[in-house]
Amino acid sequence: MEFPVRCFSCGAVIGQYYEKYLKLVEEGKSKKEALDELGIDKYCCRRMFISHVDMTEMITKYERKE
Repeated sequence: MEFPVRCFSCGAVIGQYYEKYLKLVEEGKSKKEALDELGIDKYCCRRMFISHVDMTEMITKYERKE
């Protein structure tokens, strides 16, 4: 599914950082380093990044039956 716009716990807007986070991790930084660099300090917001699983490709394989 899509990355949430807000943190589920505190309501902070975090959606704008997700693509930057993925780019930093792809460049070889650890998840901790990437979140530190983006300024994501709250543990509830950090959890949103670390625990997110993108299932878009898995879901789009299936056809809708009516």
